[in-house]
Amino acid sequence: MGLSDIAAGIEVCEQQRERGVPTVDATGSDLLDRLDAHANHLPCTPEAAASVLDAYAAGTSIGDCAREAGIAPMTAAKLLHRCGVTGVSPLAPTAREILRDWLDGDLSRSEAVTLVGADEAEFALATYVETHEAVPDLADAVAGVLEPESNASVAKRDALAETMSAVEDLR
Repeated sequence: MGLSDIAAGIEVCEQQRERGVPTVDATGSDLLDRLDAHANHLPCTPEAAASVLDAYAAGTSIGDCAREAGIAPMTAAKLLHRCGVTGVSPLAPTAREILRDWLDGDLSRSEAVTLVGADEAEFALATYVETHEAVPDLADAVAGVLEPESNASVAKRDALAETMSAVEDLR
């Protein structure tokens, strides 16, 4: 294959189309405005929800997030679940299956609580998680907060960290 074969079909233009600089903004608008739009799906006020989400994204525990927002830790956990945060349920997978058996009417509540081995608050939260789905629109609205901006090359580097050599290994 020669250069003329490679260049076949290439056109030369006198002008280029102005495309501008692309920008990406994961947040879109103010968090409180986005939460106001979904207030009917929130277990607390949009203001408290914004406080919990900001604190949780910064690495604060659910209990501390709730105290900062002035709401109960159970309410904060429910909020995070509705916003699509996984892992909020305090029960292990087998215990969640037992809870589902109770919800299906196959076990009495006292049997389920005994078999699960959870206290009343844990059982109540797990029941909420099993009976309420995350709200996709709400999860989309808070995605920029819960998933802070990331650099694609850094994410790729972190994902491939085990396969990469360190500078010291090259000597």
